[in-house]
Amino acid sequence: MRSAPPPQLSVVIPIHNEEGILLSAVHDLLARLPRLEKSFELILAENGSDDDTVAIAKQLAEAHEQVRMFSLEQADYGLALRQGIEQARGTYVMCDEVDICDVDFYRRALELLEAGGCDLVVGSKAMPGAQDRRPLVRKTATFVINRLLRITLGFKGTDTHGLKAFRREALLPVAQACVVDRDLFASEFVIRAGRDKGLTVIEVPVSIVEKRPPSIDLARRVPAVLKGLARLYVAIRMER
Repeated sequence: MRSAPPPQLSVVIPIHNEEGILLSAVHDLLARLPRLEKSFELILAENGSDDDTVAIAKQLAEAHEQVRMFSLEQADYGLALRQGIEQARGTYVMCDEVDICDVDFYRRALELLEAGGCDLVVGSKAMPGAQDRRPLVRKTATFVINRLLRITLGFKGTDTHGLKAFRREALLPVAQACVVDRDLFASEFVIRAGRDKGLTVIEVPVSIVEKRPPSIDLARRVPAVLKGLARLYVAIRMER
């Protein structure tokens, strides 16, 4: 039997304790993705859930041939995202969040990637034209981490976390070169891509509305973020 050809598009979504939203979000996404007129796969990168997220993800994978899932024992967003990228088979990869699932961003990003003018498209919540309707505490957290990235690592963009689209062949080596996981993997991924003279990174504005509170308390993430930032600073600066 011949194996199925790889899809044109891979959508990678890390999930952690998402039992309240996962089923409806995936069903809605599966209904809208065909509008892109691309063959696709949806990879649910479960990490460390202690609710019914794993059971729901397995149910979705069994019911829909386009859905795949894997599980990590620990709650680690960055590691889940990295492994999802590594497992993706599509020419193009979309990194999304279960409470966003912005197919309009996919469409805009694919147009840019297929035109050949860029390798990575970042959906920015903070650039002119963006609309960030999340609570003030979350918008403040985005501002602070971006400020820290600018000061410590010379980051030139406006956002690193959330929606991203890229050509897998070009960006897979970047993902594999990253040294931090958890919350800062996405930031390192974007920063490393921007520092690579062979890659072109662009940002496009997106509109974000919070559909549910964060699955992990923001305050609990602060020590890990600061530790990861210190490790990332050393790694990036030593590579100069």
